[in-house]
Amino acid sequence: MSAGKPTTAAAADFGTRLVAAVAAHGPLCAGIDPHPSLLAEWGLTDDPDGLDRFVAACVEALAGHVAVVKPQSAFFERHGSRGIAVLERLLAGFAGSGTLTLLDVKRGDIGSTMDGYADAYLAVGAPLGADAVTLSPYLGFGSLEPALAAAADAGRGVFVLARTSNPEGGEVQRAAVAGRSVAQGVVDAAAERNAGADPLGAVGVVIGATHDHGLDLSRLHGPVLAPGVGAQGAGPAEIAARFCGLDGLVIPAAARSVLAAGPDPAAVRAAAHALRDDLATTV
Repeated sequence: MSAGKPTTAAAADFGTRLVAAVAAHGPLCAGIDPHPSLLAEWGLTDDPDGLDRFVAACVEALAGHVAVVKPQSAFFERHGSRGIAVLERLLAGFAGSGTLTLLDVKRGDIGSTMDGYADAYLAVGAPLGADAVTLSPYLGFGSLEPALAAAADAGRGVFVLARTSNPEGGEVQRAAVAGRSVAQGVVDAAAERNAGADPLGAVGVVIGATHDHGLDLSRLHGPVLAPGVGAQGAGPAEIAARFCGLDGLVIPAAARSVLAAGPDPAAVRAAAHALRDDLATTV
């Protein structure tokens, strides 16, 4: 794959583009997680060259065929600067295809450091600019302000961790502060940012699909990224039950159950479409 130019500001805001992408391609976020064992299963070397071939196949399989893809930055970062260059090419490969990119980086910090992350991922002309990124609010939701402002200015979106699917997350996310859980506080802060947006706010939250989250999502007016679909055990019934009260849009996410069909791009696309069609019956 050849290097492309960084993504710049979009003509429409993220909420508008996400609604359009789901209407066109159905409710699925396909994870792009090139961990070493998956590269081996695809017959690829665990190095930047193998990573580049993996990404080329994913772009061929998924660009213009699913609503959202979610590359996990860590699996590119582990290859150093050449891995980051492959990530840049991946983002360029999906740009303009109708498939949105959600870069899973889980960044969160304070002050000038958060400004730096915003410049890298969210500002107009950001070198690693995706349509949206994941953020961690555990230095306080207010610490994310530089990222939220940069995303709004560039027409990008963010997904803030609220109630994640890992068991350890509950120790912090279910803790009560002033009568509500930390996770509910994140949801409520996102809802405040989304109030009045049409058709949908651009501040989403991450809520795992594999457990009963116990959150009030009736005022969110934004998207929910719901990882844990497919190989991790959640299916259409769980999505329907756990997000029935949502004011917004739920985007179920799956990686292993889609990528296991590779390395043939047509087989990966077919697996994504089969899962998407299952989800579309209830989402």
